[in-house]
Amino acid sequence: MNTNPFYEEDVLLEEEVKDTELRDLIVFNDDINTFDHVIETLIDVCGHSPHQAEQCTILIHYKGKCSVKNGDFETLAPMRNDICRRGISAEIL
Repeated sequence: MNTNPFYEEDVLLEEEVKDTELRDLIVFNDDINTFDHVIETLIDVCGHSPHQAEQCTILIHYKGKCSVKNGDFETLAPMRNDICRRGISAEIL
């Protein structure tokens, strides 16, 4: 270490760059799954309250899709996979 007060040292910092862009987890309507199944899935997978899950399910039914959660890709990907494993169509946009 240099004790000269006018000495400047360049330091190269390497940081891991993470995707911090917020995305939406979208669930799509279908003619296969029941309201109860979708509501139960949103409660289990996304941590929704029963009321919130019911409201999202109504929007999915009448609008064709609904953003059920937002966050970074790393957070949403396991949720999307779990929703799809339960036979419900979902994407991260």
